[in-house]
Amino acid sequence: SFVLEKDTSKLLPGVHIRQSGGVRGIHFSSPHASMSFPSSELLANCDIFPKEFSIVVTLRRSTAAEEHGRIILGLRFSRNRLHFLFKGHAGVVEHWVFRGTGLTDNRWHTLVLAVNSRHVRLTVDCNAPMEMPFPSELNIQGSRFHIGSRGRWKGLFSGLLRQLVLVPGSDATGHICPSSEPQLTALSVPPLLLDLPITGRKNNDGPTSYERQVSVGLDRSCTPLLEGQLWFNPLRKGLYLCDGSEWITVLQDRQRLDYVLEHQVLTTSSETHDVEVFQVPGVGTMAAMAHRSSVSGSAVYLWTPTGFQLYQNVSTFGALSWRHFNMGPDKHANKEPEADFSVIYKWSKRRKRFVAFQTLQTHCARDWEAFNINQQTYLAVANHRLGNNNHTIDSVIYTWNRLTKSFEVHQKLPTSGAYDWEFFTVGPYHFLVVANAFDGVTTAVDSVIYVWINGSFQVFQTIKTFCATDWEMFQIGSRVFLVVANGHRLYGTGPSRYAINSTIYELDVIGRIFVRFQDIVTYSAVDWEFFSLGEEYFLVVANSFNGESYSLNSILYRWQGYEGFVPVHWLPTIGCSDWEFFTSKGESYLIYSSAKAPLSKVFKLKTY
Repeated sequence: SFVLEKDTSKLLPGVHIRQSGGVRGIHFSSPHASMSFPSSELLANCDIFPKEFSIVVTLRRSTAAEEHGRIILGLRFSRNRLHFLFKGHAGVVEHWVFRGTGLTDNRWHTLVLAVNSRHVRLTVDCNAPMEMPFPSELNIQGSRFHIGSRGRWKGLFSGLLRQLVLVPGSDATGHICPSSEPQLTALSVPPLLLDLPITGRKNNDGPTSYERQVSVGLDRSCTPLLEGQLWFNPLRKGLYLCDGSEWITVLQDRQRLDYVLEHQVLTTSSETHDVEVFQVPGVGTMAAMAHRSSVSGSAVYLWTPTGFQLYQNVSTFGALSWRHFNMGPDKHANKEPEADFSVIYKWSKRRKRFVAFQTLQTHCARDWEAFNINQQTYLAVANHRLGNNNHTIDSVIYTWNRLTKSFEVHQKLPTSGAYDWEFFTVGPYHFLVVANAFDGVTTAVDSVIYVWINGSFQVFQTIKTFCATDWEMFQIGSRVFLVVANGHRLYGTGPSRYAINSTIYELDVIGRIFVRFQDIVTYSAVDWEFFSLGEEYFLVVANSFNGESYSLNSILYRWQGYEGFVPVHWLPTIGCSDWEFFTSKGESYLIYSSAKAPLSKVFKLKTY
């Protein structure tokens, strides 16, 4: 894309689009100096080549003449071998040869050359990889990338080239394999080579009319004069068609998670039991922290270009959780303290602050859930215990009274050490599930799923859980799931087991029941957070304690279809109590709160 799309009205001299096996590729009939660009354009002015990188290439009938010269790093093909060249110690060009790659059978092949500080690994068409050692850093100051040749006949690439991609900081094999068509798996193919048939061409040396219609840039206006025009956005990796008024997506690269970076360490006034991220129109993204300390109270933070900054302090007493909700034009936030009352705060547009709105009687409330049914607003509180020992008490559902402009009791439901409520809707049915944690004797208690029938919630299903602390509902396509965070096993005065399974359940629509789908080992889990990036789906768990230490990894899992969720990232946390996912200006983030240290951390999710 760096060299083919400098001028979309014409191809460079000696560069032609050819089609073989119904697939397009670039053919070089003569060398041209414009098929190169400074390394700084691609590597953001870095002087050292990435320590870890991959080169992905799709080609056919590949041969090239021998040429070393002053090369820093390069790939060369000859007959049935791939040559990997790089500048080694004392400036000497070292030469590794991968034999038996099977590249001369007159077919398309996709290769991934993955390099890290220990070895070079070559994978051809998702077959078994071949490995060789790799030594050192490469200084690329003042260097250039050359595609096809170095502007000379000697060393000219004479096959067909379809894609050539540099992926820094990652082994790209996992993005290519497995594949149903490994010989032509596309990671990033220039729009000029998209698989539209080349027809009506008498002279293969010039571009087709279709090729002349592709424009490239970060921003384009679609007007009636541009109807039928194709536009490629290199940032979004998307191809769009102008219909005379707006751009219609023809092809867009799926956004995928590459790696997770620590973005901000936020020092808080005390340990934090919960964090709630929400939006306030005209103000921006905000986060409310439920701080353990009653002296410092809790804090509301505002998201800025440098991270979260303190915005407002709120007086609280051993706060355990926040829940933000909207009601008409108003914004509300609810907190649950250990004292026997909870407070609803209302956003003041004039003061641009949250101000106390209503106080409700609660009993060591652990969670609030806000939801709407038939345009009526409800609040459900999870009352954890009455006094120190009575865990079998009622939790309460409140409804908004438009006449008194306050929340009033609508329904009481029996709970056992309730920790969390989760509301969700499937088709015309509304559900509310409670995480019951303890009945005074054991943590092996039933959590209950309720369904809304004739103006109140009725029992739909009970599920045995073990100190359930959180439920998270999510959907993948038409499939509906519930995942529970099991905290620990405890019976009487016996020892607790903190390494236990948390479980994902899937709704069997025909059987009208949630059935076990997948067990995941967790360590005193207290929260699950589901989110998606493009067409990929993720769950992150808050592991808080393993029986010995609060410093342990919380784990990010990715949806793999038949395999369920598999671990992909291990995130170091201290007494992790909550995860929240949020986005800002096209970037994605995760924030966690710590119940054992006065800090929270923000992680940035890097995608490609």
